[in-house]
Amino acid sequence: MRKDTLLFIGLDTHKESTDVAYADDERGSPVLHHGKIPTTKPALIKLARHFVSKYPGATLHFVYEAGPCGYWIYRLLTSLGHCCYVVAPSLIAKKPGDRVKTDKRDAMMLAERLKQADLTPIYVPEPEDEAIRDLSRARETAMHDLNDARYQFKAFLLRNNIHYEGRANWSLKHLRWLTELVLPHPCQQIVLQEHLQTIKERQGRLERLDNELIHHVKSWRYYPVVKAIQALRGVRLRVAVGVIAELGDLTRFDHPRKLMAYLGMVPSENSSGGKRRLGAITKCGNGRARRLLVEGAHSYRYTAKVSTELQKRQEGLPKEIVDMAWESQLRLCRRYARLMHRGKHRSIVVTAIAREMIAYIWAISREIVLTPVEPKLRLSRVPA
Repeated sequence: MRKDTLLFIGLDTHKESTDVAYADDERGSPVLHHGKIPTTKPALIKLARHFVSKYPGATLHFVYEAGPCGYWIYRLLTSLGHCCYVVAPSLIAKKPGDRVKTDKRDAMMLAERLKQADLTPIYVPEPEDEAIRDLSRARETAMHDLNDARYQFKAFLLRNNIHYEGRANWSLKHLRWLTELVLPHPCQQIVLQEHLQTIKERQGRLERLDNELIHHVKSWRYYPVVKAIQALRGVRLRVAVGVIAELGDLTRFDHPRKLMAYLGMVPSENSSGGKRRLGAITKCGNGRARRLLVEGAHSYRYTAKVSTELQKRQEGLPKEIVDMAWESQLRLCRRYARLMHRGKHRSIVVTAIAREMIAYIWAISREIVLTPVEPKLRLSRVPA
């Protein structure tokens, strides 16, 4: 075997075991099944050393599918000096008639597809970025849990014909009214107190995660980008952190249309011949980032203006970014009103606004230079 041989190694990873298959870069060479190993760090290090000793001088290229095991295998293999790729299972083409699926066949398929350059690797975040993303997702989960507890409690009150006469739910006045409720049966009173205690605990959990997120994001390397994109209307701190934590480095997209397609916010298409048929958005990619953008797009239904809160978020930012934010607000507010006037459904209008919002976020992120020593906010002189 030549010293400059490329060795393609497919890993079908699971919680307990990993199937391994490999193939070299020679034309017509078969894909061989190596066997099954434990999914542990010592076993993977031993596997890499085995291939290095068996094929001296060969360059090892590992590949495995993204899944619940995360990226620790990628980081381990790359720390050993080998190439590793993580691919999305949804982006792997499969034959319609292939109904046999085993771990061995999956590992051999990955090795063969990598040899044929038929796989598209996904973006792997840095450990620090993944940690901020986990904290952001935990905060989002806490918000959903709190809302679920509130919905269950309101349903309990509705079944017992108890209605609040005030306007604002979950205000201080509303909470005092809830503590004064007395139900006819002791069992129902216990349920009432348990609901209130659950809501209080989940509210405290949400507040703790909010405080931790605000504290840790200020030392994050992407904080200058997070601070800059808050100049846009509808992009507050938690939305900005969530979008950047989910998407990572936006400068890896050389055009905003690629970022829109990555988020699944472009319309699906089924065209043939002289006919062109456009459908709903593809909804591929990261659903959390897409939901945050749609949430922020609702604010453009009002007239363009710079509120006091938005002005505070823009303080200290370069004039070019502030001007870009005002330009985006003028354009998106007009577009929202124009689409609503044409009779478009509100969800379609909001999705269209969110699609253009990510383009402005992409443009602002390209104006920020991140320095590894001290993250500062300054304009880049490199043309976009």
